[in-house]
Amino acid sequence: MKKQVSVAFMVFGLLFTVCLIVSNIVEQKLISIGGIEATAGLLIFPVSYILNDVIAEVWGYRKARLIIWNGFLMNFLAVIIFRLSIWAPGSVNFHHQAAFELVLGNTERIVGASFAAFLLGSFLNAFVMSKMKVLQHGRGFSIRAIVSTIVGEGADSLVFFTLAFSGIIPTSALITLIFTQTAMKTGYEIIALPLTNYVVKWVKKHEQTDVYDNDISYNPLKINDI
Repeated sequence: MKKQVSVAFMVFGLLFTVCLIVSNIVEQKLISIGGIEATAGLLIFPVSYILNDVIAEVWGYRKARLIIWNGFLMNFLAVIIFRLSIWAPGSVNFHHQAAFELVLGNTERIVGASFAAFLLGSFLNAFVMSKMKVLQHGRGFSIRAIVSTIVGEGADSLVFFTLAFSGIIPTSALITLIFTQTAMKTGYEIIALPLTNYVVKWVKKHEQTDVYDNDISYNPLKINDI
């Protein structure tokens, strides 16, 4: 019997991957929100956690695990293509190599920190969503969405900023960045909750699916178990 996925699941997976790739591209721009400095990735990256919440809530941890690894691999592929594009000899009619490299050429340290932070944060987010849903017997989606985001985004920020900027910026500034980014991304989730709740209810009704993860393996590497 062939394993199939729905159109809705495919769309959410594609959106998740696009959010990851776009957030990495715009991450280098510093923006100011209410006087607080942040990266432009803040505009789009939290959406990936909202999508992670929806996927884990509707289709369960197994499907979330599949989407997380797919997003990771597509992001890795994008980074390789960016690097090859930078290294390829430019035409005599191309005069923007420095700007092109500045936007798409993150250092190996930043890329490695981003990948590690994404995997840890995303899997923790899906794990908390899955466990809390079983413990809450399906009630209280808003609570587990917020808690999972705090855990996931907190781990993501901790790993990313520690690996990327430790030894480069003062420890006090590093700690401030971690807490500020986590708080702002969690605030993003809270603001979006009414829409997220509506989407979850609509997808469950449309898909006739509401998975409870009883007796499953949370091993992130068991990608064949879908």
